[in-house]
Amino acid sequence: MKKNDIILIAVILVITLGGLASMAFRQKASTEDTADKAYVLVKIDGEEYGRYPLDEDRQERIELPDGSYNVLVIEDGYVQISEASCRDQICVNHFHIHYAGDAIVCLPNRLVVTIEGGEENDIDSATN
Repeated sequence: MKKNDIILIAVILVITLGGLASMAFRQKASTEDTADKAYVLVKIDGEEYGRYPLDEDRQERIELPDGSYNVLVIEDGYVQISEASCRDQICVNHFHIHYAGDAIVCLPNRLVVTIEGGEENDIDSATN
């Protein structure tokens, strides 16, 4: 091996290690940023009603102009509808949500609750 070959190999190794270190740092920073920014977005009839941090426990009664309501519960990083005035109660019987993109929908009250930001679900789909 010649001197120039050794220099070329050293330069390629330095560039590769620098790129790997940069990717690892960026991935860690983006994971920490999204975990801190997780929130619950509530929309009624397509209009934003409110945003609530996922990491703060709270209970919110969402009143609609026609007198109907839903009770939103955020507890331990999970969201559920604990009570609703609709007849079918699908939103109440829906399993609690936690991951970005998860949603609970109450069609009679035109209410949509989604998780924005935060942790992604590693499972693509599941069946019961």
